[in-house]
This record gives sequence, C-alpha cells and structure tokens, in this order.
Amino acid sequence: MTIIHIVIFKFCPSTTTIQKSSFLTAIKELKSLPSVLDNRLIVGGPSVTDPIEKSKGFDYALLSFHRDREALGEYQASKEHEEVVSTYLYPYKDDVVRFDFEVDEEDEAMVGVLPMLFGNR
Repeated sequence: MTIIHIVIFKFCPSTTTIQKSSFLTAIKELKSLPSVLDNRLIVGGPSVTDPIEKSKGFDYALLSFHRDREALGEYQASKEHEEVVSTYLYPYKDDVVRFDFEVDEEDEAMVGVLPMLFGNR
C-alpha cells in the first residue's frame, strides 16, 4: 500500500536565503533514491496560503510517495537523507511537522494519476 510522506518546515528567523536555497537543492535530490516511488518527491514554498497566518509561519513543504512502509524506512535511513537532515535541517529548523499515511485501497488508483496532473504544468 502506498505511503505518502509529508513534512512541513519552518526555519529559524536567522536562516539566510543561501542556507534555505542549499537545503532546497539538497532535499530535491532525494527524489532519485530508489525508495521514492517513481521519483515522486515534490518540494514547495513559500506558502501562498491566504490569509498567510493560516500557514503558522511554515516556509516549505515536502510531499513524497513510497511503495510501502519498508520503502519509507529505507528512505529515512539512507545516508543521503541523513546528510540532508543533519546538514541542512537540524541546524536551521525552528519547527518541523511530519505526517505519514497509507493510501486507502480505494484511493490507490488516484496515486497513479497524480504524476500526470503535476506533469502537465
């Protein structure tokens, strides 16, 4: 069953634009890991939520797809993920929210449609 992994990041106010940019570049490279289903890892931000206060100050979000819980575990245990987290996230984070869930069997077909929707932009 597909696992969807969501992480929302809030950087410390002292984090520079260059540090944020380095983080984003590094985290986007994680899509090439074999544990990421069909390279489906999307990073977005800053928030365009209106009113912006609803974003609670979070700067960026990551959404990734994984074949199953085992693949998610492989992703998080990978040296590449550990490097991004230890080098770019922990030193600069003010807050992070992580939420992972299994896609209901009845919704699995929609998981296959999502790349087509994003690919047409």
